[in-house]
Amino acid sequence: MSALQKGVDVVTFGCRLNTYESEVMRREAESAGLAALKGGAVIFNTCAVTAEAVRQAKQAIRKARRENPEARIIVTGCAAQTEPQNFVAMDEVDLVLGNEEKLKANSYRALPDFGINDTEKARVNDIFSVRETASHMVDAIEGRARAFVQVQNGCDHRCTFCIIPYGRGNSRSVPMGAVVEQVKRLAGNGYAEIVLTGVDMTSFGADLPGSPKLGRLVKTILRQVPDVKRLRLSSIDSIEADDELLEAIATEPRLMPHLHLSLQSGDDMILKRMKRRHSRDQSIRFCEDVRKLRPGIVFGADIIAGFPTETDAMFENSQRIVEECGLTHLHVFPFSPREGTPAARMPQVRREVVKHRAARLRAAGEVAYRRHLASLAGTRQSILVERDGLGRTEGFTLAAIAAGKPGEIVDAVVTGHDGARLTAAPLAAQAA
Repeated sequence: MSALQKGVDVVTFGCRLNTYESEVMRREAESAGLAALKGGAVIFNTCAVTAEAVRQAKQAIRKARRENPEARIIVTGCAAQTEPQNFVAMDEVDLVLGNEEKLKANSYRALPDFGINDTEKARVNDIFSVRETASHMVDAIEGRARAFVQVQNGCDHRCTFCIIPYGRGNSRSVPMGAVVEQVKRLAGNGYAEIVLTGVDMTSFGADLPGSPKLGRLVKTILRQVPDVKRLRLSSIDSIEADDELLEAIATEPRLMPHLHLSLQSGDDMILKRMKRRHSRDQSIRFCEDVRKLRPGIVFGADIIAGFPTETDAMFENSQRIVEECGLTHLHVFPFSPREGTPAARMPQVRREVVKHRAARLRAAGEVAYRRHLASLAGTRQSILVERDGLGRTEGFTLAAIAAGKPGEIVDAVVTGHDGARLTAAPLAAQAA
């Protein structure tokens, strides 16, 4: 980041939920008067998924202090929630806020001069004491062509590798009416695509009256907000996908044909040791069944390489599931032990082996992605322009297109690809 003269700068790490929350934080911090501070304020919204994510956040904080010596530096997010003392110990940091505190103006309002001592430097409450997730109305997502809407927070599951429940707390759902109103507001402000997001989104509704599921929410949004041109889901847990959600995938053209699955592994023994709730065969069958409902749907997935006790044969099962599920957008994570999780106490795979397996998985993902790009040659695609010259298809494939302004949807024909993105020409140009 460059030197900050004045105002509130929010630096976001991690997931789409953090992106949404960063916009809420910016608004709350500005309303509390931080924008008027000499030197401004820099807020870091951190991620705790991997040790590398925490390391990168600390590196960025140190750089921010060097470039902005007079700025107030605030650290929040999942890493601040799970390990606040590590950030309190940093001389560069003025204040550490928990995940619940970061969304409240009062957390910032009392701090115009940051006259606090070390014992007050961390304001992080017990996240498991939080019982509800409020709907925070956001009018825009700065610098983005699509908008994110939080529908759920927290997680009731305890996967052995995951620290996130300790950063986010137990699962809480945003009431359906509040979600619909937020979507209406953003659609009314011109956003053509809305992305629903959460920590464990397919658990949506279990804590609400009547226990509505994610499929009911999706159908309600599409019925009550006709101005929404494209509705997209962030990462889902396939084992929790309900019948109404599958029906919506099959019948609702405005629900985008792209699902990102939280698979984590393709081996049954590793899945058990992770305390995942699906099997290898269930993942493969889910992808097959959904393709029958929505031919052409695109699947992405998270996969961890080198989980403790993973043998070569177990890894090969993960390697093969890329093709067996027909995965296109692959997110590969080399296993990183997180202190406080059961997996950190399991027998570890050597780091060089972990890195090698991650590289092999990424290579398999690149082959699958290039094959996907080639399969789209000559097809007609609706592309949401994200910035000048680049956009995304309905299947979330990156495309280069010399037409449209950010936020506009352009009908185009795919003319080829360069191995990383499609090349496309607007249909109007083709007709001419």
